Amino acid sequence: QIQQDHQTIGELDVLFQAEEVPIHLEVVYKFYLYDPTVGSNPLSHWIGPNRKDSLIEKLDKLKHIQLPLLHRPETVKLLQANGIPADNIKQCVLFKAQLFVPKHLYNNPDYQYPDINTHCIMGTYLYMDELETLQDAQFHIPHKLDWPVAAHDQVDWLVFSDFRTHINPLLAAKKSPLIWIKHPDSHLERCFVTWWCNED
Repeated sequence: QIQQDHQTIGELDVLFQAEEVPIHLEVVYKFYLYDPTVGSNPLSHWIGPNRKDSLIEKLDKLKHIQLPLLHRPETVKLLQANGIPADNIKQCVLFKAQLFVPKHLYNNPDYQYPDINTHCIMGTYLYMDELETLQDAQFHIPHKLDWPVAAHDQVDWLVFSDFRTHINPLLAAKKSPLIWIKHPDSHLERCFVTWWCNED
């Protein structure tokens, strides 16, 4: 943690040395949903599930706040006190993300997602009014800490009516949860359900 007048102004995620080169590494792990109605360029269409953050905002924060923190006087002084010359530190970012696209675009070969690694597309999202099409499925709502986990069968599954009882309060509170779906053919799927609606 970097402090100024006893107030924390930021923190460096990781400092380490590789082949005698000191490295400052910022680590990011995010979930973004693709909404083509948001923003004016391809990267700006990726938003947080609750529409409170975005890929563009995170990249901007990295560029203008988190990486420059290394060169602030408070940081330089702290590094020097620990025998680390700030001028020689190489800066890197490890940016991991799981991306989710609208259900109707998931297997559309004509739809492109420029400027991103498409291997990060892990699933789809549904608007809450689309849930009615899944009444024959079973559901699981993992805790947020388990969002990165691949769907598996070793959980307690909810039938549709019980699932709606659990998910409706989340959507009413403007929270878009990640869910697992077990289809009648036993196929497992991970997706988000959004409290916000399709504006098309």
